[in-house]
Amino acid sequence: MPFEHLSLAYHQRSPAGKIAITCTKPLASPEDLALAYSPGVAGPSRKIALSPELSYQYTARGNLVAVISDGSAVLGLGNIGPYAAKPVLEGKAMLFKKFANIDVFDLEVKAANPDEFIAVVRALEPTFGGINLEDIKAPECFYIEEQLTKTMGIPVFHDDQHGTAIVVAAALLNALLLTKRALTTTKIVICGAGAAAISIGKLLLSLGLDPQCLLMVDSHGVLTHKRQSLNPYKQEFVRHTERSSMQAALVKADVFIGVSSANLLTPAMLSSMAPQAIVFALANPNPEINPGLAMKTRGDIIMATGRSDYPNQVNNVLAFPYIFRGALDVRARTINEAMKIAAVKAIAALAHDEAVPEEVKEFYQHQGSFRFGPEYLLPKPMDPRVLLQVAPRVAEAAIQSGVAKAAV
Repeated sequence: MPFEHLSLAYHQRSPAGKIAITCTKPLASPEDLALAYSPGVAGPSRKIALSPELSYQYTARGNLVAVISDGSAVLGLGNIGPYAAKPVLEGKAMLFKKFANIDVFDLEVKAANPDEFIAVVRALEPTFGGINLEDIKAPECFYIEEQLTKTMGIPVFHDDQHGTAIVVAAALLNALLLTKRALTTTKIVICGAGAAAISIGKLLLSLGLDPQCLLMVDSHGVLTHKRQSLNPYKQEFVRHTERSSMQAALVKADVFIGVSSANLLTPAMLSSMAPQAIVFALANPNPEINPGLAMKTRGDIIMATGRSDYPNQVNNVLAFPYIFRGALDVRARTINEAMKIAAVKAIAALAHDEAVPEEVKEFYQHQGSFRFGPEYLLPKPMDPRVLLQVAPRVAEAAIQSGVAKAAV
């Protein structure tokens, strides 16, 4: 049966969809009913009315995240709208629950413009402990996250930006270690200039990359000083260079990071890169260059994709559940740069730990090595150790950077 038919059958199997609500307290007697609703519920309501922070103590708010989208940039499907975004957001809710035991309400918002969307999300703050923005097109996604972060007292995190950037950075640190390069002076070309690309660029700069070593390419070429009418988010990556095409930018480059479209990296471009080139072709479902073709073109490269059927899958699930777990555990007001960098380093470090659980090896037995090396830059998404490694480091960073409201 074709995969899409299998997927449709999976989603419509009774009950339809992928998530549900369940009770966490007993409701099996008149006494339980009196405690759960009227008159018992008046007690915690009175307490919270006097001190809203007590909502974390008396309700599920502290373990509840909203995954919110307007459906304007859904996976590789584009602007398909909020109704069609719902299966994706339900899937995201499953991942939160499976990997970090975080409850999620998925919210698909029909908004006429970014400010209307912002108003809706901002009004929901009393319900949630955190906000995961999802599948919102650039550049509106930057403005939306900036405004919500400024005005809300709970973490707001656009996973398409930061989750991708964190996992890319973790894989890159390990690839640089294998090729004996220093991040500060590594020559990097990022193909794509949308939400993920710009966030990757910003995070690499935070980690110490020399800005002059980074060139970013959009559909019109390199972001250079000669380009006009670039939005403010792209302008941060404008460079004074005569290299105007991706082909020119890649000559002697150490790293290619693609978050764009299929088949944009040609064998000739790959051949022009530096020895032991690092190639992260992350477009889904089809990467910027087919891994088989890339390895046939050059045997000395280190390759990563966004796909699960090749080694070194760059998958956001290595980041967002655990970042939110750490943030919620200390009631962080925001997810800041220190917390993101802590996640990067924790994910990268776990790839060096050879004590990979046997069940993980069985899940991924077709992918070969589980020892740190060119085909094992990252822990696997199903590895339960990621929770224990990443969430505490994120929580510690929140405390040390002064954005936590509670200790673990």
